[in-house]
Amino acid sequence: MVAALPLILTGATLRRQGKTLIGPVDLTLGRIGVTVVIGPNGSGKTSLLRMMHGLQRTADGRVGWSVADAIARERQAYVFQRPIALRRSVLANLMFPLRLRGASRAQAEVQARAIADRFDLSAMLAQPAPSLSGGEMQRLALARALITEPEILFADEPCAALDGQATRQIEALLAGTASAGTRLVMATHDMGQARRLASDVIFLLHGRIHETGPAETFFAAPATPEAQAFLNGDIVE
Repeated sequence: MVAALPLILTGATLRRQGKTLIGPVDLTLGRIGVTVVIGPNGSGKTSLLRMMHGLQRTADGRVGWSVADAIARERQAYVFQRPIALRRSVLANLMFPLRLRGASRAQAEVQARAIADRFDLSAMLAQPAPSLSGGEMQRLALARALITEPEILFADEPCAALDGQATRQIEALLAGTASAGTRLVMATHDMGQARRLASDVIFLLHGRIHETGPAETFFAAPATPEAQAFLNGDIVE
């Protein structure tokens, strides 16, 4: 099977109502690693993820995969900052992506129960998904995204509204997902989380990639005063 990655953005630009939100962006994402997107509020972190995933179309430039777009769409998944659950049981939510792809009910249930065990959801499979707590809902969202074994997962602030314990659970699941071979691209405002998870960093400013590079290098010695100011907790204009 031909890999969908690398993902190559060439002059990719996103506009809304005549305003440029992102770009132009030139970027290549390889097959392994955890790319963490950081930047001040309003810098375009969510918009960049949505553009890469295809939820928002570019006005100029190109977001290109190594396979046809239709195939690439089947090889990726997206977890929103505020997860959306179907008004069904947790089990039905987990089965849903597989059923959409033509899996039998029996096959989908076997896979759903297996991933529920991995994500500590087995005890709540019969519960209505909307009744879950924030941490449980985020675990469900991750499990549902990963049940199709995507090649790349986009995660937008996956721990933004969670307490410390739930955040640690989600971080462990994300790290395990990356270690198992899924390419991870995530936005976060939590610099501790970025340091713990990132293999490389994209620092966005005013919708442009201001700085990018290996996480260890970026956090030890950012190349620009704006990035250093951001890491220091200063307001970056």
